[in-house]
Amino acid sequence: MSSQDDQLNPAAQLAEVRTTIERAERDANRTPGSVALVAVSKNHDEQRIRPVLEVGQRLFGENRVQEAEQKWPALRQDYPQTVVHLIGPLQSNKVKNAVATFDVIESVDREKIARALAKEMDRVGKRLPVFIQINTGEEAQKAGIAPREADAFIQLCREELGLEVRGLMCIPPADEEPSLHFALLTKIAARNALKGLSMGMSGDYETAIQFGATHVRVGTAIFGSRPKPVSA
Repeated sequence: MSSQDDQLNPAAQLAEVRTTIERAERDANRTPGSVALVAVSKNHDEQRIRPVLEVGQRLFGENRVQEAEQKWPALRQDYPQTVVHLIGPLQSNKVKNAVATFDVIESVDREKIARALAKEMDRVGKRLPVFIQINTGEEAQKAGIAPREADAFIQLCREELGLEVRGLMCIPPADEEPSLHFALLTKIAARNALKGLSMGMSGDYETAIQFGATHVRVGTAIFGSRPKPVSA
């Protein structure tokens, strides 16, 4: 993290992001408060997160199961209404820990993980809402279901596995117009009667709101650039 980022006030930055979301909702003729802000706290420590909690933010996103396990138990004791989403890739050997740690899994990206989540939720009697990650750009290096396979995968998750599919999530290619990908995700969600759309990050969340985002994942605009993660 740079010295400039150290000088950022996360609570003040959060207020700016909230104001921008409210304006974007108005501009898009959206119901006020219809967009949930997921504050992406990955790689940031408790000292950086607490000021945001102090001003009422209760929805957060983390990329790594192990990091969330280390940070959030203590924070939840002080702020028990906090909800934490897993927004990063999930490995099969971390499914048990993820179900125990998170409130929502946004990154269901393949059948193996969907089956493992369903099995673990059945085992512990805990039903977490999930989002299915769609690889809208069909990038080889990126996780997610290909758009052409989305309908069948959604049906599998809902009907065979009994997962509570709340919506869809995407991360558009960095070098492409994000609105094209937001429009595609919205179309897939509509034909599958899914209301949740987790799309839009610090650089494009206003555009995502125009296309119907119900959740925007904003980290850098609140916390500043992320320090390198501590190795596991």
